[in-house]
Amino acid sequence: MQAVILAAGRGTRMDELTTAVPKPMLEVAGKPLLEYKLEALPDSIDEVVLIVGYLGEVIRRHVGALYQGKRIVYAEQERMDGTAGALWRAQSLLRDRFLIMMGDDIYAKEDVERCLEDTPSWKLLVQELPAMHRAGSVRLGDDGLIAGIIESKEEDEARVEKGLASTNLYVLDTRLFSCPLVPKHEGSLEYGLPQTVAAAAKELGVPFEPVFTQKWIQITAPNDLVRAAEMLKKLKTA
Repeated sequence: MQAVILAAGRGTRMDELTTAVPKPMLEVAGKPLLEYKLEALPDSIDEVVLIVGYLGEVIRRHVGALYQGKRIVYAEQERMDGTAGALWRAQSLLRDRFLIMMGDDIYAKEDVERCLEDTPSWKLLVQELPAMHRAGSVRLGDDGLIAGIIESKEEDEARVEKGLASTNLYVLDTRLFSCPLVPKHEGSLEYGLPQTVAAAAKELGVPFEPVFTQKWIQITAPNDLVRAAEMLKKLKTA
């Protein structure tokens, strides 16, 4: 099975930290964020497609063509046209069912394994948050399946209401590519993966299932790197 890791962005909210390295190569507890993703992949994943862009050569040099027995292939996102735009760069490389992870956030291996349990549905890892801030908001239908995802905007940083957040870890299949790309917001030049997947699931009649976690670590700003190190330490000793 294949995994796709979206690692093309600079991470503009990281300020000068990403002047010399892309955001996925920033370190937490002495290890690049990208390595946490690669180490969370179970044995059933034998190939990883890395979508690179900003300072992509830094990632290529660090990871190479093989990582812990998994084949690594690369696709380039030359134009920053959103997370769905990034995934579409891998379309020709993907076969059947695949996992998608963001290149910056940190996921627990056991959550990845639960998402990969063999069912015909598409999956999204979700987490209840006491304050949503910039997280995408997941809406569930009466059947418990995902009915929609409302992605945050820049001005949503101050959102303090609780909600069900998208971690942007998906399990999908190539049927997705038969559906159109959907903009993040009305008038946006970026195509959002949450919006595109939610719309495609409805169009194709594919059940879109939430998988719940409490172990997702979101990385959006410099202080999140310190918080992530503290959370990883707590999870290790729990």
